[in-house]
Formats: sequence, C-alpha cells, structure tokens
Amino acid sequence: MKIFTNSFYAKISAVFLFCVLFLGATLAYLTLKSSMMFVEETTQKVNVNLATELAFELQPFLIDAIESDSIISKIQYLKGINPQVDIYLLKSNGMIKESYLSDDAPPELAMATVNTAPLDAFLRGDPLPILGQDPLNPEISKPFSVSNISIMGSEGCYLYVILESQQYSEIAGMLAESYIIKNSMIGLLIVLLTTVFLGLLVFRLLTHRLRNITKTVVAFEHGQLDERVHVRSQDELGTLSSSFNQMADTIVANMDEIKQVDRLRRELVANISHDLRSPLASIQGYLETIQLKEAEKTLSEADREKYYQVVIRNTKKLGKLISELFELSKLDAKNVQPDLEPVSMAELAQDVVMQFQPLAKAKNVQLKAVLPNEPLKLVTADIALMERALSNLIDNAIKNTPDGGMVSITPANAGDQVSVQITDTGKGISEDQLTRIFDRFYQADESRSPGTGAGLGLSIAQKILELHGAKLSVRSALNQGTTFSFSLVHYMDIDN
Repeated sequence: MKIFTNSFYAKISAVFLFCVLFLGATLAYLTLKSSMMFVEETTQKVNVNLATELAFELQPFLIDAIESDSIISKIQYLKGINPQVDIYLLKSNGMIKESYLSDDAPPELAMATVNTAPLDAFLRGDPLPILGQDPLNPEISKPFSVSNISIMGSEGCYLYVILESQQYSEIAGMLAESYIIKNSMIGLLIVLLTTVFLGLLVFRLLTHRLRNITKTVVAFEHGQLDERVHVRSQDELGTLSSSFNQMADTIVANMDEIKQVDRLRRELVANISHDLRSPLASIQGYLETIQLKEAEKTLSEADREKYYQVVIRNTKKLGKLISELFELSKLDAKNVQPDLEPVSMAELAQDVVMQFQPLAKAKNVQLKAVLPNEPLKLVTADIALMERALSNLIDNAIKNTPDGGMVSITPANAGDQVSVQITDTGKGISEDQLTRIFDRFYQADESRSPGTGAGLGLSIAQKILELHGAKLSVRSALNQGTTFSFSLVHYMDIDN
C-alpha cells in the first residue's frame, strides 16, 4: 500500500480525480443554476406586461375605495388563466396595502414592506431578468411583473405581481429534483466515469515510460553500469532519457579515468620511491665508505675527491627532483599565475640554446636555433615560465639524442600565432609509448640510467603551456627522431 501511495502514478491520478470531481460538481451546480435562471428569465419575459394588463382591469375598483370583493372576483377569473401568481397592492414607499394570494399561501405575510428598487428598474426598462422580494419568503428573490397604479387618488403606487407563487415554486422544485437534478447527475456520472477511465488509462501509458526510466536508473544505481534508457521520442521524457544516458556514459568514463588515475598514482608512488631511494642510498653508501676508510687510514685524496663528487652529484639530483615535484604540485593546484607580457620567442630561443651549449658539447650533440628570415611576432607569455618549458624540452631532447646527433629549436610565424618546434635526431619513441610520455615519472628508457631525469620535465612543460592556453603535441618515429611543438597567440591579438 505504501509503495502505491508513494508512486507518481498514484499521486497524479489522485490529483486528476480531485480535479474531475470538483469540475463535475461545479458543472452540476452551474447547470442547475442556469436552468433556474432560464426559467425565471423566460417567465418574466413572457409575463412582462401582465401587471400592466391587471392594472387596467383593476383600476376601476380602486378609485374611491378598494373594492376587495370585485377585485378578488376579477383576480380569481384571471388566475383561472394563470394560476401561478401572487398579487400585491403597494404604496409608493413599498408598504403592502393589500395582497391577493394563491390558495396554498401561508396565512400571514413575512414582511410588510417591499424594496422598490427592483420595481423601479423594471419600470425603467432595465435588462431582464430582474428579481424582487417575495413577501411570503423574503430570503428568496423571484421574477415579477409590476405596473404603476393609482389607489384612491394616491399616485405612484404599484401593482406588484409575483410570477412564481408558492405553489409554482413547490412544483418547480419537484420538477427540478425529479428531472433536472436526476438527469444531470446521471449524465455527470457517465461523464465522470468515462473521463476517469480514459484519464487513468492515458496516465498509465504515459507513466509507463517513466517507470522504465526509473527501473533503468535503479539498475544503474545497483551496479549495472551498462544499463541505458531506450529513447523513443524527443519530448520531455525523451530529453530526460538522453540526459541520463549521457550522464551514465560520463560516470562510466570518469570511473575508468579514476581507475587510470589510481593506477598512475600507484606508479607515481613507486617511481618517487625509486628516484628518491637511489640517490639517498648512493649518498649513504659513499659516506659510509668514506667513514670506514678514514677509520682504517686507507682513504687516498683521489678516492676522497671521487666519493665527494659522487655524493654532491646525487645530492644535486635529489634536490632537483624535490624542486621539480614542488613545482609540479604548484602547477597542479593552479597556484601559479603567469605574469603575461610581450615576449620575443627568437630571443628566448637563442638564450636557452646558449644556456644548454655546454651540455650539448659534452654529449657531442649539435644544438642550434633556426630563426626565420622575417621578423617574428611577439607573443603573450610569462617569460620565466616559458624559459622553464623550453629548457625542459631541450634538456629532454639532448638527453635522448646519441653522440653526433642534432637538436634544433625553430620558432616561426603561423598566421596570428607563433609556432615553436623542438626537434632531435634521437632514437625516437614508439607509438605505444607516445600516449604516456607526459605521464609523471614515465621514462621511455626503462633502464632508468643515472644520466636520465626523473620523468617530470615533460609534465612540467605541458602544465606551463596549458597555463598559456597552448597544447604541447609530439610526433616521433623510431630511429628517426622526435619533434615537440606548440603555438602561442600573437601579443597584439590579445590587446585587440
């Protein structure tokens, strides 16, 4: 029972039933009310001149005195033709002077004075129906006919004819109860049953799609991640189904991405442990060797210098790794905001080449900046961060280029941008490794030789270029070399 009352179908059906019943009751009331008003309007319009005709007939009996016997005789004759009236003689102020009622009327009047405002409206010719007070039942307004009449020389008096006598009201009430109400209720009941049946059937069909969506969502919630809603139309439910399917696809993709991130995190921990442990173990080992040999008086000056150099080299490597980790963490947390300014990539490329010339010569690698004949446009960049990105890319290229190879950096105008390429003639990167070279601590050289870095340089360069709205791309072929490239927006384009 609780499941049914909590269902959307039950709630919308209850609202629908309430609306139908309310509208049905309203329709029945309005129908009955309209029918009675129609009867009243018809009665009044048909008998609109009745009081005038009666006044003409009765006026001779009201000249010197009210000749009641003659009036009653005349009225009884007229009532034989129209028995559904009550007749009143009113003073100009509405006070009842005489009344001639139907046989079934109560013995006493319920009021002594009639409100003359409706009577004056009738005499002015205002639109019908106009209802007036019934002296027998003041709470009920009835249609009437009225005419001015002179009573014993007093002008402005009224001949007031109630067109629905007590007997007529009772008969009309019986007719209304026996025919109008009965037929109205039967018709209304048929309409209600038909409307309810068809309405519930339509709601059932409409909510069927909603139930299917709910079933799919619940199944997805319980781990059936391949469940999707079948989209049958482009209405609101179709849009809801499409939105759920897209959301489900996004969630599944995010879960796969989370799994990938978790795998990379485990690799990251392993790689950090390796890269930190190796120099620390080397430093500890050489310091222990120095301490042991000094105690035995067997350490020569040449060996001491050699060991110190190894310790210093590993210390620098450890410091560089920690610095790169700190730098990458700031870039990940978006704590680095580039200080953008106009930068000449030609000058920056030459500066970085001069900086790495000693390293290139030590490895017997030719390093050069290839500048175009035309002047290079200025770009919008943070010069310090851009120098750091270029340094990482060139350092990576030199380390992966064999003896006798060449590394070049080539900036060039490219429409409203300046493109930059760093090309080497190294051993290249296989296709399956290209998708991972920007992963942290990833190194294509799995031997992880002491001469290689920690695998953070390309990640840092990628993050820096992302801060500048640029994308670092790579193309490579085994034994043919590798090219990293990116493009920066022209400085004047940003100003405009």
